[in-house]
Amino acid sequence: MHRYDVLIIGSGLAAATLALTLPASMKVLVVTKKSPEDSSSYWAQGGIAAVMGSDDSFDDHVRDTLVAGAGLCNEAVVRRVVEAAPAALHWLIDQGAPFDLEGGEYHLTREGGHSRRRVLHAADATGRAVQDILLAQVLARANVTVLSQHIAIDLITDRQLGREVDAGGNSVHGAYVLDTASGKVETFSAGFTALATGGSGKVFLYTTNPDTATGDGVAMAWRAGCRVANLEFVQFHPTCLYHPHAKSFLITEAMRGEGALLRLPDGARFMPEHDERAELAPRDVVARAIDLEMKKRGLDCVYLDITHKPAKFIVSHFPNIHARCRELGIDITREWIPVAPAAHYSCGGVLVDAAGRADASHLYAIGETSCTGLHGANRLASNSLLECLVYARAAATDIAAASPSSELKLPSWDESRVTDADEEIVIAHNWHELRRFMWDYVGIVRTTKRLERASHRIKLLNDEIDEYYRNFRVGNDLVELRNLVLTSELIVNSARARHESRGLHASRDYPGLLPEARDTILNPNV
Repeated sequence: MHRYDVLIIGSGLAAATLALTLPASMKVLVVTKKSPEDSSSYWAQGGIAAVMGSDDSFDDHVRDTLVAGAGLCNEAVVRRVVEAAPAALHWLIDQGAPFDLEGGEYHLTREGGHSRRRVLHAADATGRAVQDILLAQVLARANVTVLSQHIAIDLITDRQLGREVDAGGNSVHGAYVLDTASGKVETFSAGFTALATGGSGKVFLYTTNPDTATGDGVAMAWRAGCRVANLEFVQFHPTCLYHPHAKSFLITEAMRGEGALLRLPDGARFMPEHDERAELAPRDVVARAIDLEMKKRGLDCVYLDITHKPAKFIVSHFPNIHARCRELGIDITREWIPVAPAAHYSCGGVLVDAAGRADASHLYAIGETSCTGLHGANRLASNSLLECLVYARAAATDIAAASPSSELKLPSWDESRVTDADEEIVIAHNWHELRRFMWDYVGIVRTTKRLERASHRIKLLNDEIDEYYRNFRVGNDLVELRNLVLTSELIVNSARARHESRGLHASRDYPGLLPEARDTILNPNV
């Protein structure tokens, strides 16, 4: 058994910020499935929203967030995050974040749903630039240990240990973690555990997310007895590069913010017919418009056109997109970019309070894993990395002031009744089947019948995977598939519970909006 003060599961912006802002006296372990760079944060292109311009205000940022959230945001949370944003950004700048400058001032871009230019960015690869800086510091910290190629299997809780659960709820004492290189399951005891595992985009066939986005944090928290909220609100990014060799490559929102236009194959624009804000409408509006046009006309994609801008402007503002498209034979200074929607971001997750605390004692959830109340029914562009910063800093403050759980002798992982898997091809088949029917039945536009079909298929997969999990030694693919199926079930159950169309949840059977906006909260204990 290994003992730490804080166990952080994940290595994105929320995880790195938490590790760097915890007291240096604390012994911290960061566990990451692949390498520390394999996170959604690392691949974030657009930037981080904050009120930094003289023509902007907290009220404007709050209002834009509330409008995008379609009435479901917690206004107190929105204001708290927006007002904390400048300090969080200055902390990041102090760490060395290389945000773009123009005329001696930070260059602020504008994205869909924003009424002002307020997005700080590092060209079109903000996540990578920020993560490179922070991860270098994390790896250099004497009090922080980083374990790559380690995937958390489950949290270790009072209930799991057969201990009586007190009024404070089920306590978390650490986690069982699989070393994917050796195949050995290790026991990590911790006074505090933070889930910073990112989102669950890999439940869908087409996604902008990296392979690590398998809903691990949501699934582990649910099994530990924590509530989850608003998982039906999955943001489909409108503009993912459509190309057979372009796996999960995002075309940033900022390109439309800088004047790029969406076109049909014949060159006609279509967004003005769908929304008065045209290409600058929020993501849910643009994604549904593209989806409708593609289905109506039998198209595989639509096109994003920025060729009317000077080539020098395009290359300087979007160097990574320009380079990647050139590799694929597309010169974006002269040619339109083929794009289609793809699953991008989960607005729901593990329900947490202002400090990032989940229902189980000594457990925190930060970043995309969590549901804070900031995003409501649709995330405003570039509020996600901001949420990571603000809530990681809040969690660090809370952990530093709290009392850790008692040091228990935790049992080792029990493999006495399992054998080596005999047909691992079953895992690959189940993985593909799940992602295909989630895309077909639980995608951008839903129906009750489609959701019921998805629910039925998930139950069959659950039974098969549960039997596999109980009888064979665990491996990375099995752990991820188990989490994917559970997270998919929670998404479908949340969608079935919402009898309206709001934000990112569009239902043909319930096209109207209910008079009162309510969160969808699922509780594993009832």
